[in-house]
Amino acid sequence: MKNDENFYKAQERLAKVKAFFLVSPLLVFILIFFLVPILLILAKAVYNPKVKTLLPQTIVLMQDYDYKNNAPKEKVLKVFLIELQSLAKQRQSGVLAEELNRKVSGFGSVIKKTSRKIKRKNLNEITNYKNYLLSISKKWNNPYYWMAIKRSNNSLTMSYILAALDMQYDIEGNIELKETQIYVPILKKTIYMAFIITFLTILLGYPTAYYLSTLPKSKANLLMIFVLLPFWTSLLVRIVSWITLLQEKGVINDILLSLGVISVPLDIVYNQFATIVSMTHILLPFMILPLYGSMRAMDPVYVKASSSLGANPFITFGKIYLPLTLPGLSAGAILVFIISIGYYITPALIGGVDGQMISNMIEFHMRTSNNWELASAMGGILLAITLIIYWFYEKLVGVNNLKLG
Repeated sequence: MKNDENFYKAQERLAKVKAFFLVSPLLVFILIFFLVPILLILAKAVYNPKVKTLLPQTIVLMQDYDYKNNAPKEKVLKVFLIELQSLAKQRQSGVLAEELNRKVSGFGSVIKKTSRKIKRKNLNEITNYKNYLLSISKKWNNPYYWMAIKRSNNSLTMSYILAALDMQYDIEGNIELKETQIYVPILKKTIYMAFIITFLTILLGYPTAYYLSTLPKSKANLLMIFVLLPFWTSLLVRIVSWITLLQEKGVINDILLSLGVISVPLDIVYNQFATIVSMTHILLPFMILPLYGSMRAMDPVYVKASSSLGANPFITFGKIYLPLTLPGLSAGAILVFIISIGYYITPALIGGVDGQMISNMIEFHMRTSNNWELASAMGGILLAITLIIYWFYEKLVGVNNLKLG
């Protein structure tokens, strides 16, 4: 008996090993082409050694700098000018200017101006380095510039994450809010729009899925083709179609004007409204499919039993039908929300200025401003929010499953 048990356990282990080797190519593919690139991008949000690499000696000497003295010591300034001159000759001063400008606004132009002045200058002829820098630009008297260089000693930094949250370090290294809030309002608007889109897909998808679930399978499958039709149509075509419908001289405005409902065309394109409407249409199938599957799998005997016991339709729906379809509803909701919170193409084409989402800001910093560190920080924050919401979803589904059980 014991030998048989050991044999079965060995066979089970062998089956698990075979299964692992079967899926191992997929696991390696996901690791190399999905997880590793994501981790490398996210690392940029907290790791940036560029300034330390470009100004190695200056960074070391700057650690004794006290911002109350306004400018570093002469020997520090001499080393800084030597290294900046070397960067200018190697055409690397622009990289330094770009990095320091991200830390303190306006620093980049000062670096570029100074590098041009000292590119062919004999630095040994300078008797007072502080006065020489001030003769190039009075902004060199700004302690924020020197503190930005000093803090670059640590390659691990929170400055980009703080910038993505509209915060920054003050002169003493304390965290403070920026006067101009840019990214947090867009992030709030993104979450708000994602919730609105999710709510609208539930509002439209639930009755549609219910109607399909009550039909015979042959008819339901035929109508499901129309639900899945957006998947077979180019995303660009769908967006252009909505632009045609919503524009000033579009179909909707023409109909409303001809009926006398409005006297002037409505402004319903290239704004937040257009983004929400078009994304609701695009993401609606992601809500209907899990709802339909959940409703089809439900035994109709429970609903009939509730009605036979005297419960009205509202009580039957609230206590029987809705709890039994809640897994499909929650799956569709989390799917639509996660997709919509990171959507990019639709807001970019039809959203205008008002309808932009945080993904459009990430794209801007990756392609236009070339600030990959800030884009990585914003992407990391968006990923964290998504994971937190998914964690709450898992908790909610787990609690509901226990109650239903």
